[in-house]
Amino acid sequence: MMTGKNQIGNRRSGGGTKTYRTFNPLLNIENEHEFFEASTEEINEAVFLAADAYITYNQKSGKEKATFLNAIADEILALDDTLIQMYCSESGLPEGRAKGERGRTMGQLRAFAALVEEGSWVEATIDTAIPDRAPVPKPDLRKMMVPLGPVVVFGASNFPLAFSTAGGDTAAALAAGCPVIVKSHPMHSGTGELVAAAVIRAAEKTGMPNGVFSNLNSSGIEVGVQLVQHPQVKAVGFTGSIIGGRALFDLAAQREEPIPVFAEMGSINPVVLLPEALGNRKDQLAKNYAGSITLASGQFCTNPGLLLGIKGEALTNFIQALSAEIVTVEPSCMLHPNIIGAYEKNKQNAIDQSGLTIAADYGEAVAVNHARQTVVTVEGQTFLGNSRLHQEVFGPFSMVVQCADANELEEVIANLEGQLTGTVISDQNEIMNYPMVIAALQNRVGRIIFNGVPTGVEVCPAMQHGGPYPASTDSRFTAVGTQSIKRWVRPFSYQDWPDGLLPNELKNSNPLGILRTINNEPTKAAI
Repeated sequence: MMTGKNQIGNRRSGGGTKTYRTFNPLLNIENEHEFFEASTEEINEAVFLAADAYITYNQKSGKEKATFLNAIADEILALDDTLIQMYCSESGLPEGRAKGERGRTMGQLRAFAALVEEGSWVEATIDTAIPDRAPVPKPDLRKMMVPLGPVVVFGASNFPLAFSTAGGDTAAALAAGCPVIVKSHPMHSGTGELVAAAVIRAAEKTGMPNGVFSNLNSSGIEVGVQLVQHPQVKAVGFTGSIIGGRALFDLAAQREEPIPVFAEMGSINPVVLLPEALGNRKDQLAKNYAGSITLASGQFCTNPGLLLGIKGEALTNFIQALSAEIVTVEPSCMLHPNIIGAYEKNKQNAIDQSGLTIAADYGEAVAVNHARQTVVTVEGQTFLGNSRLHQEVFGPFSMVVQCADANELEEVIANLEGQLTGTVISDQNEIMNYPMVIAALQNRVGRIIFNGVPTGVEVCPAMQHGGPYPASTDSRFTAVGTQSIKRWVRPFSYQDWPDGLLPNELKNSNPLGILRTINNEPTKAAI
């Protein structure tokens, strides 16, 4: 039963006076359930509970945390059609997408469970003492990763499950040993309540401390601001716009004790289209990219919003093929009237810029809140001279930049802001003729793709989902994959500490059997 209340530890609370409803963009109506925005008192209660829970939760073994994470996945699956129906009613996304995202969410939880149960992720490093070293004895030093403390996670509008309540940020933080307070996204508060209840059931079944997880509702920015400014919060995870992520980053930096904000923000994901590939495969490439640009109405952070090529017959023919292909794709529903409103506004702002030509624009009638896909073209020098053309248009929109030659192509790439991904479309060894173009692209992105599309982010240890600012606030970290756990920990060293008082990860006998680095050698052996 939907209550509309905040989940503060193991109890539900609706003490605030401000309420709101979610919206069904497919039906263009408000959903029936009313949600209570968290009050200041409820925010404080959730954070102080998390701080208390941290004292015991950060001492839980990897096996105990793994049992908790797997239990969350089980509880999410047990929600069955109730969760799927709520997801669809709040997002306008189809059932297949909902089930796919649920599977990804559960997969992330189980991947982190396996990671922490095995245990080597803590990067245990031991340098044994050399007491007779001259002229100064060498102490015994042992280092490992330890959790930061309570983490605030902001739910993402475009992924109600995989990047929200029990999504990647939450799974990584809980795996690290950090209690989590989720600032639920107002567009899918019902989905958030169902998942939050599943997390709490898992926590209670596995003996986790009260306060290890909370879920707070909000319709605006006030709850998020208070959470980031709260002195007991030690880190923040955010997926969303550049404006929102930067605002949180600045708030966190202005605190008496500044804290890290790991924000994954805007990206237009440049695609370099080399001429031989276009000449040989234009029709298949046009079909692939028409699908990628319009996938989920372009509401992916990896949407290919910028296609870069060298002027010539091959690029001209590709633009014609893409333009013909993309208008055959049936438009789909965007997440909310506000999002499609922003899409139409930003698209028009781009089109109004001098020098742009519309190559394709879906001209048929569409259902309410369904977005018309658009492809525009621009000359390389025009693009270089107008930074407004470099900005993301969130939705099914892409811009083709026609560069005069390889030097201009390199210059365009070098002048881009930081991006999540870059893609190279090449035939055989064609890429070998463009070393400086590839070097420039590598300097601007977090992940580079060969002969593919940027949409689709595999959840695995080698994934890098982040990039130079403003793709993310810290390009050293990923927001996807098990390596994302490193955002929520810090290195901690013990010097000359008695073996019996060391954590198991650092004891001489290596009771956990993990891989450690001992005197510069990776080994599972005891000392």
